[in-house]
Amino acid sequence: MAGTATRYLYLTRHGEASPVESELTENGRRQAVLLGRRLRGVPVSVIHHGPLPRAGQTARLIGEQLDGVPLRVSEAAGDYIPYTPRRAELPPESADHLLRFLDLFPVEERERGETLAGEALDLLTGPVEGDEDRHELVVTHNFLAGWLVRAAQDAPQWRWLALNHCNAALTVIRYAPGRPSALLFFNDMSHLPAELRWTGFPAEPRV
Repeated sequence: MAGTATRYLYLTRHGEASPVESELTENGRRQAVLLGRRLRGVPVSVIHHGPLPRAGQTARLIGEQLDGVPLRVSEAAGDYIPYTPRRAELPPESADHLLRFLDLFPVEERERGETLAGEALDLLTGPVEGDEDRHELVVTHNFLAGWLVRAAQDAPQWRWLALNHCNAALTVIRYAPGRPSALLFFNDMSHLPAELRWTGFPAEPRV
C-alpha cells in the first residue's frame, strides 16, 4: 500500500511585466533567469504556471536554467480573484476599502475565480502519494500567491487580500504527512541584486 510523502511547494510571482502585461521587461527576464539559477540543485519535478504570457515566459526562462523539468500550464495556477468575502467577514475599519477594490472585478469573474481557487488547493497543496518527497514550482500571480499562503497558515479566507508578493521572489511551503502545513519562508529576494528587488510591490513597506 502506497504511503504519503512531503510536498515542498516553491511559489513565485512572474517577473516584471510590460505596462500592458503582454510580455516581460528586460528586468523581468533577468529576474526569471536568476530565480532559475537559484533553484539549480533543487530536485524540482514540475513547473506549474498560469496561461497568461508573463507567467508562461517566466516559467520557460526558469526552466532553461534547470535540467529537463517539464512545464505544465494550468488555469488553476493563473490570475484571478480567489475569494470574495462578505462585509461581515472583514474588519470594520478596512471593509469599505477592500470591497471597493473587489467591485472593480465583474461578478462572473469573481465566481469563476472561486472555482479555480478550489482547484488550486486540490492540485497544489497537501502531502503527495508515494514514498518520495516532491518539489514543485508554481509560477503564478499576486492574488494566488496570497491565497496559497493564507491557506497554509489556516487564516480566514478573506485574508489573501493585502498579502503582496514581489516579482520573482520565492516563497516555500511544506506539506508533511501528519503535520500542519509550514511556511518556510515568504517573499525572499536574496537571489536578486538590489536593482531587481521589490518590483510589483507597493512602495510604502519596502525595506
